Amino acid sequence: MSISPFEERYKTEMNAIFEDETKLRKWMAVEVALAKAHAALGHIPKDAPSEIEAAAKSVKHSRVIEIEAEIHHDLMAMVKALTEQAGDAGKYVHLGATSYDIEDTATALIFIEGISQLEKRLGVLASTLKRLALEHKGTVCIGRTHGQHAVPTTFGMKFALYYQELKRDLERFNGAKRRISVGKMSGAVGTMATFGNDGPKMQKLVMKELGLGEDPVTNQVVQRDRHAEVLCAIAITAALLEKMAKEIRNLQRTEICEVSEPFSAKQVGSSTMPQKRNPHKCERVCSLARLSRANVLTALENIALEHERDLTNSANERAIFGESFISVDYMALEMTKILDGLVFYPENIKKDLELTQGLVMSERIMIHLVESGRLGRQEAHEAVRLLAQEAFARKMHMKELVLERKLLNRKEADELFDYTTYVGQAKKIVEDAVKG
Repeated sequence: MSISPFEERYKTEMNAIFEDETKLRKWMAVEVALAKAHAALGHIPKDAPSEIEAAAKSVKHSRVIEIEAEIHHDLMAMVKALTEQAGDAGKYVHLGATSYDIEDTATALIFIEGISQLEKRLGVLASTLKRLALEHKGTVCIGRTHGQHAVPTTFGMKFALYYQELKRDLERFNGAKRRISVGKMSGAVGTMATFGNDGPKMQKLVMKELGLGEDPVTNQVVQRDRHAEVLCAIAITAALLEKMAKEIRNLQRTEICEVSEPFSAKQVGSSTMPQKRNPHKCERVCSLARLSRANVLTALENIALEHERDLTNSANERAIFGESFISVDYMALEMTKILDGLVFYPENIKKDLELTQGLVMSERIMIHLVESGRLGRQEAHEAVRLLAQEAFARKMHMKELVLERKLLNRKEADELFDYTTYVGQAKKIVEDAVKG
């Protein structure tokens, strides 16, 4: 029976990277690399590494679980299971290493794969955002600040904004991947004492075999700032996905309804209200973003381990690493589907532009009065502010009021109250933002 929703409901390709079977195989890959280094330095017979490597293919996860139930140590259970299969070469398995030489080095390999999967997923999302930005660079809509109608913008501006932020997220992952791509072979407190004078050579050979960099100094573990940085990058990306989902949710409100997430023909919105078209996919994205942020707090607390290390990070990392990677991968997948099927309602977009009866063009009127030399900037601001208040109180269109007061002539008013011509350099901004 599945307990975690990440096992089924929110499952993606990321699950395979973080499942226990994968972790076991990564652990054994590090053990094989360790044996090869020993052999290269003349510590063990030359043929021992190939025997250990062949044995690793025969180790069953079920056997490791069986041993762990007896000895209560998961890494040592792997060592024993591998030793069982390796014959005479088994006596060289795990020689000189401590558990976290193996585990933290393997975790780096897993994180690299996880980040690569995210980069692929976010690349697809970036392409979708770019397409929407260009398609809607001229789709004029009302902009909102403080939840209030401000001045016109375009939907292309929204998508270009997300596209640029996603590019920064990918840059953050690139840096985090570089800093997490290190392993250690330095022993119980980081001194390499078990390897004697060959310690530095051992670590270099093992990491070269695995394609990792060397952590220049450790204690019993690779320091947790590296892992926390990755989870921070995940949470920042989750926050962007939440931002997009929240915007769609708000614009899907019944009284706004400018866009909506896709809603299939047989989809049910509510168990009791048949008319409902709830934005539940976007709400799910927002919900999972909270989990991503919560996991960051745990990762940050794991940095301050006591002395050369304690075990307070171990249990929670079994949850937060996989959860964080899978959740943001699922969120990105879901958001791409939402955006690919996003529904626009042009009549409502136009209705909302006109909802305040021209008040949203007050800024443009003020600028025109200054540029035409009729009023100074402050005078123009105050004059238009008072007119806007009056128009609101009288439930009157702002255009008719400025004509009534002869502040503008009819030609000026017709031009200045054209919403579609007051989006500045929006089209160029969008085109430049999504280049490359």
